[in-house]
Amino acid sequence: MEHQGRVRIGTAGWSYPDWEGIVYPAHKGKGFDPLTYLAEYFDVIELNTTFYRPPYRKMTLSWAKRTDHNPGFKFTAKLWRGFTHERGTATMKDVAAFKEGLEPLVEADKLGALLLQFPWSFKNEPENLRYLIKVMETFREYPLALEVRHSSWDTAEIYQLLQERMVGFCNIDQPLFYRSLKPTSRVTSSVGYIRLHGQNYQDWFREDAGRDERYNYLYSMEELKPWADKIREIAQKSRDTFVITNNHYRGQAVYNALQLRNLYEVKKVKIPPPLLPTFPQLEEFASDTPAQGRLL
Repeated sequence: MEHQGRVRIGTAGWSYPDWEGIVYPAHKGKGFDPLTYLAEYFDVIELNTTFYRPPYRKMTLSWAKRTDHNPGFKFTAKLWRGFTHERGTATMKDVAAFKEGLEPLVEADKLGALLLQFPWSFKNEPENLRYLIKVMETFREYPLALEVRHSSWDTAEIYQLLQERMVGFCNIDQPLFYRSLKPTSRVTSSVGYIRLHGQNYQDWFREDAGRDERYNYLYSMEELKPWADKIREIAQKSRDTFVITNNHYRGQAVYNALQLRNLYEVKKVKIPPPLLPTFPQLEEFASDTPAQGRLL
């Protein structure tokens, strides 16, 4: 029998104003918590806020406690952009602050992976490779996954390097332009990782496009089926596989993540009731006993 690691499918982030009334109930109780609510339907959420600023302990401790009702739940966290997109700005003080902020998630066994996400402009060149190795060494105590978007990294030497350092490779779906990394199903450590960014060619590299515009894309079931196959392939070679839908605009990431769960698990899944009016297609694979959602 082939080994099959644990697969968790979820979304990038949970705090979006345009999810109100679509993912979350339009009329909520006073104590409604969107994170607690979403953790009833998914076993992983990728932390976006850690990309924009190093986390602090009080915040991550709260996240850990608010997901305790799901024993198998994990977070993945994006490394702060000072290390990846604004190179040269981060200091050792920033390293210490970032690690201190992650401690509550590590202590609660809720950190599934730390994602080192670099932009398309980060190409496989000697100076960049040296910098990448330095970042991997700096955060080596965590389960790491590397996301690169330029095809120059798609080499046997890079995959070997990641294997030697026990760093996972993030397989991505993105609009394919010149030298963009194509979809892969690579596994270079015990951590398997997939991120689906959508196929919004029109706005992906448009300088004045906002975040919502860039990630405004809805996958069809036919587009997701090959990714369900890739999930199975990756899960056979890894201990933990994290699949993240990043096409968050107006709840599309939630819809597609639920579709992927249905395709991968080959069974009906729990659906947040508010989602059904916007995405009635979910009815066909909604379980008969949906989670109630925590409204208080």
